[in-house]
Amino acid sequence: GGQPRNVQPFSDEDASIETMSHCSGFSDPASFTEDGPEVDEEATQEDLEYKLKGFIDLTLDKSAKTRQAALESLKSAFSSKILYEFIMERRMTLTDSIERCIKKGKSDEQCAAAGLACLLCVQMGSGIESEEIFKTLGPVLKKIVCDGTASVQARQACATCLGICCFVVTDDITELYSTMECLENIFTKAYQRDRDTNSVSSTHNTVLHISALLAWTLLLTICPMNEVKKKIETHLHKLPSLLSCDDLNMRIAAGETLALLFELARETDADFFYEDMELLTEKLRALATDGNKHRAKVDKRKQRSVFRDVLRAVEERDFPTEMVKFGPERMYIDCWVKKQTYDTFKEILGSGMQYHLQSNDFLRNVFELGPPVMLDAATLKTMKISRFERHLYNSAAFKARTKARSKCRDKRADVGEFF
Repeated sequence: GGQPRNVQPFSDEDASIETMSHCSGFSDPASFTEDGPEVDEEATQEDLEYKLKGFIDLTLDKSAKTRQAALESLKSAFSSKILYEFIMERRMTLTDSIERCIKKGKSDEQCAAAGLACLLCVQMGSGIESEEIFKTLGPVLKKIVCDGTASVQARQACATCLGICCFVVTDDITELYSTMECLENIFTKAYQRDRDTNSVSSTHNTVLHISALLAWTLLLTICPMNEVKKKIETHLHKLPSLLSCDDLNMRIAAGETLALLFELARETDADFFYEDMELLTEKLRALATDGNKHRAKVDKRKQRSVFRDVLRAVEERDFPTEMVKFGPERMYIDCWVKKQTYDTFKEILGSGMQYHLQSNDFLRNVFELGPPVMLDAATLKTMKISRFERHLYNSAAFKARTKARSKCRDKRADVGEFF
């Protein structure tokens, strides 16, 4: 180790270079080059923490672009590494920086700060320290979400952040209901707009309504059953109106929320009956087979795929099980509640989702995966495939696939089988 360096404020160009150069180093240990030299993990960790301390300091810089670059760099680190002890020592400093950036920053900076707040809570998990963070940030997030003069993007990011942080942190049922009410006040405006057919429908706030609806749905999954029944009675007959929205993402969000509500309703009451079932299934079937030419092919494919699953859930009480692989482990997503939760955390963790599923105690508890699986270096080495072996396997698979496709495309291949 040489002499410690002072972290100097840097220009926009330096910020982008520093961000890119250090972010590329945040990765899953399994992604390191198999054939390369051994890495001194302790030195790497010290270097990482040194950089992160510098970025925390830069969240107080006078330049908005420098602050935003620092926030984005911290987000990259928090999403791809478990930094519990480092964060624990600096949680109040980080909380103060996030609060200041949300209160005084512009739209992009507010979005970055809200995203960092989500990751901060996911890193800390549930506990007294996290509750203190949410007590500080919760009122600020609610204020931005309800502020009609704030940018739609900032309000959207804060709505998502509010839902995730409340899901992670709160054991206080009163706070849970208060947060859900705040989010309800946002997305229920989409119902009102739909009823007011005389006015020109504006898509300006649609992204905000979608984020508020998804955050509210996430919180609904941890509500007591008596509260779930009340919410189902209030919203189940109103949500189908959003299936006619012009925005594809709103239609999908409404459809998936409906599927989840039906799943919860049938859990609370096996004989649950919905009066307008025939009308609802007609709408869902139309969306699952939509062939409108004025819609993009990609949008139609995505919509049909989602609504086929939603229709099966509503009509047949069925869910297409998905398997998620991470390291040596497997997780099965076998219900809409689990899917909603998984999709939400994957959205904020991105490519770091698999790493967090392996190592993050909070997420493993949410998905009932038990304590992290500890593997020694020898076991990990035997599980890895060398780059050359992987290349040979991919080449063989490619050749086999090409032959199979060529055979299917050759019109002469099956001549005579039909006679």
